[in-house]
Amino acid sequence: MCQTRPMQKLKRTHYCGSLNKAHEGQKVVLTGWVDTRRDHGSLVFIDLRDREGLVQVVLDPKAEMTAAAKDLRSEYVLVVEGQVKARPQGMINAKLATGEIEIEAQSCRILNEAETPPFQIGDDEVSELLRLKYRYLDLRSSRLQSNLRVRHQVTQQVRRFLCEQGFFEVETPILYKSTPEGARDYLVPSRVNPGQFYALPQSPQTLKQLLMIAGYDRYFQIARCFRDEDLRADRQPEFSQIDMEMSFIDEEDIIGLNERLLRAIWKEIRGVDIGAIPRMTYQEAMNRFGNDKPDLRFALEIKDLRDVVFGSGFKVFEEVLARQGIVRGLPVPKGGGFSRGQFDKLTEVAKKAGAKGLVWIKSEADGTLNSPVAKFFPADQLKKIFATTGAGPGDAALVVADDFDVACGALATLRLHLGHDLKLVDHNQDKFLWVVDFPLLEFSADEKRWVARHHPFTSPKDDHAEILIQGQEAKYGSLLAKAYDLVCNGYEIAGGSVRIHRNEVQQAMFRTLGMTLEQTRRKFGYFLDALKFGTPPHGGIAWGMDRLIMILCRTEAIREVIAFPKTAKATCLMSESPSEVAFDQLAEVGIRLSAAAEKNLQEMRASRESAPRQ
Repeated sequence: MCQTRPMQKLKRTHYCGSLNKAHEGQKVVLTGWVDTRRDHGSLVFIDLRDREGLVQVVLDPKAEMTAAAKDLRSEYVLVVEGQVKARPQGMINAKLATGEIEIEAQSCRILNEAETPPFQIGDDEVSELLRLKYRYLDLRSSRLQSNLRVRHQVTQQVRRFLCEQGFFEVETPILYKSTPEGARDYLVPSRVNPGQFYALPQSPQTLKQLLMIAGYDRYFQIARCFRDEDLRADRQPEFSQIDMEMSFIDEEDIIGLNERLLRAIWKEIRGVDIGAIPRMTYQEAMNRFGNDKPDLRFALEIKDLRDVVFGSGFKVFEEVLARQGIVRGLPVPKGGGFSRGQFDKLTEVAKKAGAKGLVWIKSEADGTLNSPVAKFFPADQLKKIFATTGAGPGDAALVVADDFDVACGALATLRLHLGHDLKLVDHNQDKFLWVVDFPLLEFSADEKRWVARHHPFTSPKDDHAEILIQGQEAKYGSLLAKAYDLVCNGYEIAGGSVRIHRNEVQQAMFRTLGMTLEQTRRKFGYFLDALKFGTPPHGGIAWGMDRLIMILCRTEAIREVIAFPKTAKATCLMSESPSEVAFDQLAEVGIRLSAAAEKNLQEMRASRESAPRQ
């Protein structure tokens, strides 16, 4: 092994990736991991890697101080002392930030050896499951280190910006009260209060409102939140949000401040000015794009076909319109060349999104229109339907007839599918949108009751509050909220509202949601009491921190921007959690496993015992 002076006398002077031609001639001490090793006989070249990047180190195996050069292997940890030299002409590596220089090693010491890793660091072709199992190795990759650097930069930018705007950073409890309204809570049993449970917060919603009642005026935190829900590529069971609340404000104040924050983030990370952010009402977004978080990086829009199909006699359309449903269509650029099989696949996409079927019309090469439903419509009417969708020569049109929510959902899914499949999305730009004027309530057919569109603390528009107080249920569907969402590239990255600050309005909201007085007191008694003691008008917003970083890093997997993420089954492959706990631990908190849970544990134990040893 190479022998050098003790480590404490060789302190790092520079990061590997920070060196350049300006350092030529300087003596440096570097620490890091062997990324690659190339043995040229008389000389050994290694790329030494740390969090800032790579630099090439040249070792002479014959030199006394670098005699172990031939023993070096991938991921060995080294300390190298040497001189910065300019690379010879023709040997410059333009792909590396340090590509103009190399380090001529004068001494080298192996601080720790490494077993052969299960995959090459930075190899994106490796199975994600394997990379998650050895997450600490994948975290050495430039990809993840770059992503986490962006996360750090955004966090610091947010803190600087909000502090300059007069916000206090206040931490709120992680162990809190279960108030199930939406996703399931993660529950934590209390040992000192047997039979009682804390819940991990889905959001610090009531806590930040209590801070406004307490007079703190402007609050924020990078809050950890937890939701026990089914996962998707852009969701995790535990996540971070940029949480803020302000007093004595209205919607314009919150939107304005958060636009300035957004501009500051994009300027620092992307180096671009994002320009003015358009606004769109919820109803307009649903009508034009089928959802309330439209991706505006491509231009396909949904068109209403009611007027052109009404009275056509086509049974499917007539029945839908008779029950107050909708008939809407979407153009497919160059879809005239699609085969029957391609339209069948689009039909399956629509059905998976909830539609019962899909009507297609396409323009043939000779200009005639072809459709499975052509026989039900006069030629002129079919042309009018086709043209109304926005389709033209060589295009196709897709039509969905169903109830409003179902038809919108199917067409929105088809729109996104076509946007990506036809390469209509411009991935080199970001498109932002404020969506405003959301419904305050929506009726749940499953629960047969009204539910809050956002959450039960969202304020109705000023002229709608009295309808809520008087319990005029016939008008509930028309109530609008002081709510707003910030959308980027088809993702909701922030959402918030002005809150209810009057006790009688908040109690009316709980009644509207079907909660009895006893249920209201049990869940929110402390909060209703607080509203009696001089609550200022207030409101706020929460940014999905992980989703925001995902967009900034141009990845579609939220796991790529979280240091230690969970899988789609909410498990950590690295630590093998969640895991079973000892019987005495369960007994201590008064928990007994159900038969189903016991069976699951037995199956897991059997699976572990039969798995091959590594």
